[in-house]
Amino acid sequence: MAGGSYVADLPPAAAYAYDVRMDLCQFHPLVAQWFGGRFAAPTDPQARGWREIAAGRNTLIAAPTGSGKTLAAFLVCLDRLVRRWLDGTLEDKTYVVYVSPLKALGNDIHRNLEVPLAEIAELAEAAGYGPPAIRAAVRSGDTPASQRQAMLRRPPHILVTTPESLYLLLTSQKSRKLFDVVETVIVDEIHALVRDKRGSHLALSLERLEELNERRPVRVGLSATQRPMDEIARFLVGTRQVGDDGEPDCRIIDGGHARELDLGIEVPPSELSAVCSNEQWAEIYTRLTELIAGHRSTLIFVNTRRLAERVAHHLREQLGEEAVAAHHGSLSREIRHSAETRLKAGELRAIVATASLEMGIDIGYIDLVCQIGAPRSIATFLQRVGRAGHSLGKVPKGRLMPLTRDELLEALALVRAVRRGKLDPIEIPACPLDILAQQIVATVACEERGEDELFEMCRRAWPYRDLARDDFDEIVGMLAEGISPSIRRGAYLHRDAIHGRLRARRGARLAALTSGGAIPETAQYRVVAEPEGTYVGTVDEDFAVESLAGDVFLLGNTSWRVQHVRAGEVRVRDADGAPPSIPFWFGEGPGRTPEFSAEVSQLRMDLDEAVRARHASSAANGHASVPEWLAAECGASDWAAEQALAYVDAQLAAVGIVPTAGEIM
Repeated sequence: MAGGSYVADLPPAAAYAYDVRMDLCQFHPLVAQWFGGRFAAPTDPQARGWREIAAGRNTLIAAPTGSGKTLAAFLVCLDRLVRRWLDGTLEDKTYVVYVSPLKALGNDIHRNLEVPLAEIAELAEAAGYGPPAIRAAVRSGDTPASQRQAMLRRPPHILVTTPESLYLLLTSQKSRKLFDVVETVIVDEIHALVRDKRGSHLALSLERLEELNERRPVRVGLSATQRPMDEIARFLVGTRQVGDDGEPDCRIIDGGHARELDLGIEVPPSELSAVCSNEQWAEIYTRLTELIAGHRSTLIFVNTRRLAERVAHHLREQLGEEAVAAHHGSLSREIRHSAETRLKAGELRAIVATASLEMGIDIGYIDLVCQIGAPRSIATFLQRVGRAGHSLGKVPKGRLMPLTRDELLEALALVRAVRRGKLDPIEIPACPLDILAQQIVATVACEERGEDELFEMCRRAWPYRDLARDDFDEIVGMLAEGISPSIRRGAYLHRDAIHGRLRARRGARLAALTSGGAIPETAQYRVVAEPEGTYVGTVDEDFAVESLAGDVFLLGNTSWRVQHVRAGEVRVRDADGAPPSIPFWFGEGPGRTPEFSAEVSQLRMDLDEAVRARHASSAANGHASVPEWLAAECGASDWAAEQALAYVDAQLAAVGIVPTAGEIM
């Protein structure tokens, strides 16, 4: 619709703003006025993305953190809902499905949707329209049963969910009706999903959703860091939207991952070694305290939950009990949400987090991001540093704090890779058959299906584009005959081999609903505080069974004294600040990506060559040139450069080689 017809309806100030931002001309004046009152101008990803999404095209938006990607996807959807409401065609149906890889991110998006919906409602009332009846709701593992039932009785217009909850909704008999008129599916932080089996699971769910719909929904993907773009676009749209030449029917809005960054490497005053000593930890805490004191709000990333608890505990001792909080996936939703809210409100000086705060959860403006230890991935580091300066025109500020000599080399390689614009390529798992089995059972549990049509539906998901019919038939055979034919264990389907039809056995839907998903199960014990029975979080099973009554451990911001351990629960009471131990969780350490490993290996080779050249030339020339080169290439201080050179020198003196991808000691 032409924008000129709406300008006259707007107040003068909004009309002026609307006139200088012609990208808003496609929106209803209520939506344009709201945006104009909130923002100076659209960002490039927003302006380009709006045009494509409004035209009904599949769209993949990749841009740095803080570039307004979420609003780039949502504003067109809000505009359509406002128009439907004004036209009297807005029904109690779900028109937009937003899929987030994290429950916390989904909850945050829902909160952020409430602001524009409420403010647009105020503008509508002021204009004499009355308040729009547009609803958004969250459906995740944290959603209470009462809200789930209310959602079925009166569906939200915008559904915020996770891949696992979307699968459950598609499999439940009552909730499938939510998806018959969906117009847009938004997949946020898509790079966090496509690299593992969760993405394969979601790809099949999207094809199942499409089968329930009156027409194919537009698919929108959002991410701050992803490569290769074409492959991610093919994953997003599925095989039916990919041409014979491999070109996806998807508009790619590539804002790039490169962004001006203020990066630095912080090493303790004492020399790093193979492990970080207690004295060096004290130096690190002192430096962290100085950095926190010099900034309004600081986000500190660590690689494990144990380290998050440890660092937060020591920083609280120096800065005060209410100044620092821990944030990780083993804390209860209430504790995590409290930490997020307090940081956003300025009540916390710092928060120590694992990957739980890596993505775009709204925690207010962050001045500084510190990474303790090596993040083991270029994309992860960019994502984390991008949490600082999360506003247009701001420069993200990040500091790397290596704990050992090896991590120092990794930090140098990481900064050099970022400066050179390198990024880890994403590899999509090919045809994971365990996920395929889950989705086949779930699909057939909903309705009888023909084997041929089910096979074709599975192949429409990009990870299953090369699925062999023999593999599909073997999976179906296993689901029909069971793992052990003699007792039919694991048999969920009836197979009519003559007519090629599949239907569910009793218990198939229950098995699909209780055993779906690709997140690996870990043995965790619930931590419950007495006498209220408040859920605090979880600890590893091994830590729980090794704990005795009277032991004190740290979880969240509190020291807890163990009362007893039984039936999968650790019952605790507040230890009133008694000195705690730190719980442990197994299987936390992140692996290093191949791209980053290649960068580390190349740096080691370059240092090897530099040290050998320094020995061959005069000491004065060598000492002058190599540290300067490390400073220019890797952002190393003189002390960091000298330690890196000394480490490589010691390796050469001891064994004659520096370990790389091609040589090992």
